[in-house]
Amino acid sequence: MSVWAILAAAGSGERLGADRPKAFVRLGDQPLLGESLARLDESDWVDAIVVAAPPGWEEPAILLAEELGCSKVSSCVTGGETRAESVRLALADVPAEAAAVVLVHDAARPFVDDTVIERVLTALSEGWDGIVPAVAVPDTVKRVDGERVIETIDRRELRLAQTPQAFPSDVLRRAFDGEVGGASDCASLVEAQGGRVKVVEGDPRLMKITDARDLERAAALL
Repeated sequence: MSVWAILAAAGSGERLGADRPKAFVRLGDQPLLGESLARLDESDWVDAIVVAAPPGWEEPAILLAEELGCSKVSSCVTGGETRAESVRLALADVPAEAAAVVLVHDAARPFVDDTVIERVLTALSEGWDGIVPAVAVPDTVKRVDGERVIETIDRRELRLAQTPQAFPSDVLRRAFDGEVGGASDCASLVEAQGGRVKVVEGDPRLMKITDARDLERAAALL
């Protein structure tokens, strides 16, 4: 089973208030992109990687991969205006005849490890159309209308979705063959086509870097 990873790294990162795209903000001694890139490259589960970089940052992404010795990077494409468009553009660079499974990961979640990768790929072999790692919602959730509480939602039925998400290559291609809009993850597109998606245990360390406080928390975990 050949596994190709798409690393979505084209976000602008406006909420970080940085002078560069999120993937190139420093996390410790290297750009944020470098952490997840190196981890995917080192994984025995991953055979090749396609990076979706911010427009104008394709060459720095390739140079970073070379500096880190990431030999599995097959190509670096220019990302789109949305995450979904970036994944679609990267998916076009994944050879259909070579990839049985596509693993999609966000560079904004730097601490991906083999435990979660193994978990999603093992579950995918059970015949599902997609696998999503997720964690439980720890807080009480309220549905509101302005300032007024409409209802309290049973959090036992809720999960916070993470990446990497895994899909059979043909399933993911069909999901992206059409309007993708502002889909926030790949699983939602597979679900919209009637695909069966399974949730597996995620990892609290797979936090998403959104603002400066997230970056500080991530730096403390290095």
